Amino acid sequence: MKSVPTPLLSVRHLVKQYRATGGLLSRPAPLLAVSDVSFDLAYGESLGLVGESGSGKTTLARLILRLTEATAGSVRFDGIDVLDLDARSLRALRRRIQIVFQDPFGSLNPRMSVGAAVREPIEVHNIARGAAAVEKVTQLFQEVGLDPSYVDRYPHELSGGQRQRVGIARALSVEPDLLVLDEPVSALDVSVQAQVLNLLLDLRERRGLTYLFIAHDLAVVRHIAQRIIVMYAGRFVETAPAAQAYSEPLHPYTRSLLSAVPVPDPRGQRQRIVLKGDMPDPRHTPAGCVFHPRCPHLKKDDRCRTEVPLLREAAEGRKVACHWFEEPMTVPQSQAARHVN
Repeated sequence: MKSVPTPLLSVRHLVKQYRATGGLLSRPAPLLAVSDVSFDLAYGESLGLVGESGSGKTTLARLILRLTEATAGSVRFDGIDVLDLDARSLRALRRRIQIVFQDPFGSLNPRMSVGAAVREPIEVHNIARGAAAVEKVTQLFQEVGLDPSYVDRYPHELSGGQRQRVGIARALSVEPDLLVLDEPVSALDVSVQAQVLNLLLDLRERRGLTYLFIAHDLAVVRHIAQRIIVMYAGRFVETAPAAQAYSEPLHPYTRSLLSAVPVPDPRGQRQRIVLKGDMPDPRHTPAGCVFHPRCPHLKKDDRCRTEVPLLREAAEGRKVACHWFEEPMTVPQSQAARHVN
């Protein structure tokens, strides 16, 4: 029997529930941010985690890094139980798992030069000190496409793209195995987004990095992810290899997200699926399928309103949480619009 390689990251039945306060005449309702999610991330893989704002993507990333404590479940990194580590062991582990935040300005200390910001983790983790640390910072700046003369500049003196490159250099400074990229290009101009994405692709190949890439824009994730997880209201609704997710999405939510991606052909047309309503309140998630109040599938019925769909295998490497994913999806005319891109 062929052995299955041990994943670098293994998440099982992870849950995060917050205690919410009630009003004067109402009882407090727990807020379920992440609901029983499980996945594996292989060494060297680039996994895209996609969903609207409020779907639980960033909370999941914070749970993995233990920046937020989980309510239930397990997180294992290279065989190590992350949720069971004491403070000293967790600090050592964080050298191997780093995060690049969405807002490059907010993640940098405005009173610290960008060179000092990159040098700080090198010295904290005793990787190098003095002249050796300065030399390492210079090499990192060159690796991420920044002029080494920028080391003495402050965040406000750099553009958004340059600040994000500093954030990437700082994450790389401790030589991690896994980078969690939380919307790393969403705050940047489109032209700069492409440059940063190309940099990330180059770094992954050159350093053998593993990526968990979080985004709300499927067009962005398409360029960097080998596998896609689609998240809605704290739950996974579809997982698939990236090529299959884009060519043949199975879940109605994935199809609606893809319908908003522009076609790179001025003569091309795509039926845009316009979802009604908003993401459900995490304090009062609907019974049954959490997506059913907005679902445009014509087969939607009482089963969708009462029975939670399991994330079940649809094909090799593909899972979908939908009762009707095998059925062709016909969109009501009121929710479809013909867009010429």
